Amino acid sequence: MKKITMAVSIILAAATAAQAAQKIIVYDQAFKPGVKAAIKWLGGTVVREFKYATAVVADLPDHVKDASIYTVEGVKDVADDTYRRWIEAAPAAMQSVPLPSMDRALRTIRESGNLPGLPEPGAEIDPAAKEIPWGVTRVNAAAAWDYTAGQGIKVAVIDTGIDYTHPDLAPNYKGGYNAVDPAAMPLDDQGHGTHVAGTIGAVRDSKGVAGVAPSVDLYAVKVLDKNGSGQYSWIIAGIEWAIEHRMNVINMSLGGGEGNEALRQVMVKAGETGVTVVCAAGNDAGPVNYPAKYPQAIAVSASDSSDKIAPFSSRGPELAVIAPGVKIYSTLKGGGYGALSGTSMASPHVAGLAALAIGAGARGPEQVRAALKGAASALPGLTAGEQGAGLVDAFLLVR
Repeated sequence: MKKITMAVSIILAAATAAQAAQKIIVYDQAFKPGVKAAIKWLGGTVVREFKYATAVVADLPDHVKDASIYTVEGVKDVADDTYRRWIEAAPAAMQSVPLPSMDRALRTIRESGNLPGLPEPGAEIDPAAKEIPWGVTRVNAAAAWDYTAGQGIKVAVIDTGIDYTHPDLAPNYKGGYNAVDPAAMPLDDQGHGTHVAGTIGAVRDSKGVAGVAPSVDLYAVKVLDKNGSGQYSWIIAGIEWAIEHRMNVINMSLGGGEGNEALRQVMVKAGETGVTVVCAAGNDAGPVNYPAKYPQAIAVSASDSSDKIAPFSSRGPELAVIAPGVKIYSTLKGGGYGALSGTSMASPHVAGLAALAIGAGARGPEQVRAALKGAASALPGLTAGEQGAGLVDAFLLVR
């Protein structure tokens, strides 16, 4: 306590008034009461406590520097609770990449040599198949639906929310949480999360689109605002909600160049409690972003309709698999449909596949990861650092 008192005296003498700075303070569990008391003595306020990370979020006077906070006994890490943009659109040039025809998508799958019984090019397509976007076709999701379509599997979309009034999402929507404003509903006011949700679990109704796992239970976990931006603490709180509510799968189509200790801790806890975490690799053509970079994440890069890696896709040894991510047609907020590109669009294909794997009997994140990689085939011309184990085939995944 003498150490704490000395630090407080020095800091309080430095200034009498300043703006608040929000910090995520990680501590040794045994020192929690003392750390919280020290925050108060420093003129700060604890604004959020985490359950699965030994950390708190505190508003502190701006003159209280990190070095001073580290003098408090039990403090292990201090990080800015930065508000930043977590989703970035793929370069505009990628929007001109044409969608493949149903014939072309089926031919590509057939030529991989894995699948029996696909219709020949030019054959009449079942009207119900017309609602299946090219990416869902490319991972051969429909071949799994006689075995499992994800019934009863709980998938949390940690994103900008979901437009749960959308006719292709409403039947599968089961609730959620708003970490940006806990008093509000997790309704999507940006659009990104709604598009992601459609690729995971849009319902089969011969209209609009169908997702990879069209019978999953969808949960909206809003951690980003209408600008696609958010604080680290919002994302951590969203992951904690998913752990607390026993989600089977988390999809995070978001990323940044830096993580922090509290985010790492909650990712570890998600894995330990049986939650499979699927993350977009990033759209900067550089190293894999956070949180995809953490070993608990199933990191996903993006391919185009020619089975090439999308130029914007991040890459690196952390990648588990690759999935379609260029001109992906899915649900839009307000009840519409449209195409977007990005590893944000690749990740939900794999989140849907993870739900199918669980429906077929995989138990826990490591079994899901093994099942996905075991059902994947390497795309010709791509390195492991660009595609991980390759593109997953849902037929092989469930059989």
